[in-house]
Amino acid sequence: MKSDPLCKLFGSTARIKLLRLFLFNPRLTYTVPDAAQRARVPERTARREITLFVSAGLVKRARLRSAGARFGLNADFGYVTALQNLLLNAPARGADIAEHLRPSGAIKLVILSGIFMGEWEGRVDLLVVGDRMKEPKLRMAVRRLEAELGKEVRYSLLTTEQFFYRMGLNDHLVRDVLDYPHKIVFDKLNIGLK
Repeated sequence: MKSDPLCKLFGSTARIKLLRLFLFNPRLTYTVPDAAQRARVPERTARREITLFVSAGLVKRARLRSAGARFGLNADFGYVTALQNLLLNAPARGADIAEHLRPSGAIKLVILSGIFMGEWEGRVDLLVVGDRMKEPKLRMAVRRLEAELGKEVRYSLLTTEQFFYRMGLNDHLVRDVLDYPHKIVFDKLNIGLK
């Protein structure tokens, strides 16, 4: 993906990745090594950034009986929602996401929903419609996106034929995307639901 201007504003790519990890997974706690692995940053960097987050009050040490310190989002931090909205950055990401997925095959339609629209409990975050898709390449592209976002992206891949068939049947998966807040970021099918 293109260079994220937020990295320049917040100081580093690692800080943005770790911020997203905690902000977009508000109910989870992580050890430093686990946070480093999930955000794909060096453990030493993760330790330094998490210490900074704790001192700012954004992250707190979880009170668990298990060995090893675990850290989670402090839901009482006053800027949680503002930071989530800023770091999700869906409007600026839409074209980048479609471009990022392009090497996976002949993409016809990309729709963002769920977390990209601020809906944390949605069933699908990304609907991709395409033909001759290389699923391993798509999976790798989604994993890179997940590392950047710090959140698992729930996605679905349909062929063009499957998409129109399911749309005609008012299929739950397609309706869950199209009936709720969503953004079409790439549309070669001209479905006209902008």
